[in-house]
Amino acid sequence: MGSSSVIVTFKFDTPDAVIEEHVRATEANGGIIKHRYNAAIKGYSVEIPDDAVQSFSFDDAAIDAVEADGELTTQGQSLLRK
Repeated sequence: MGSSSVIVTFKFDTPDAVIEEHVRATEANGGIIKHRYNAAIKGYSVEIPDDAVQSFSFDDAAIDAVEADGELTTQGQSLLRK
């Protein structure tokens, strides 16, 4: 059984209580919270079992985005040959 890792971000004016409610619902559906974000962005990263993905509801007006978690770099690699 596999899993997917996503980052859920909320609109900056979202009250902490709304975020906590969403976190509890996510955990109740089998999600494992990996990290919480509360400085530059509000949100969390979560590991979701593949067989439970359909049970998650990210259709909430307070949510700004849901995107795949992955590695980011500040240094790009040129694809052009010199």
